[in-house]
Amino acid sequence: MQPEESAKRKALVSACLLGRECRYDGRHNADSVLADELAERGLEAVPFCPEEHGGLGTPRPPAWIEERDAAAVVDGEARMLTDSGRDVTAEFLEGARGALAACHAADARIAFLKERSPSCGVCQTHVGGELTEGRGVTAELLARDGIEVRGVAGRR
Repeated sequence: MQPEESAKRKALVSACLLGRECRYDGRHNADSVLADELAERGLEAVPFCPEEHGGLGTPRPPAWIEERDAAAVVDGEARMLTDSGRDVTAEFLEGARGALAACHAADARIAFLKERSPSCGVCQTHVGGELTEGRGVTAELLARDGIEVRGVAGRR
């Protein structure tokens, strides 16, 4: 390994943005613009899917924040529910904690996350089955730890 490779800074990246078929519907959101940006900035991607890490399979039912926002979920004041009403709060929180641990292990201070996701959304997520402004659970936990979170639309 070249010295410059070992010193390459790392960034947590939603695995679906890197082409892994781990979205709730079993598809991916590969983003070539993001891949170019990572290369230009000299960042090495640390792929991570919070929902898979939390124990939810792929494919899996759609899920959303029941009410309020991701901060309420992280604080234990709201739940994550699937479209059939199954409580998956524990799985979403486990995934978020896993993402935070992955950032710490890699010394990643930035995360590029899939926008509009109940886990990874940075500017938009789903509450009560509707798209709304706000963060997903993982984005909320990472931001609380001081990690810069950036939303990426995917499929560009």
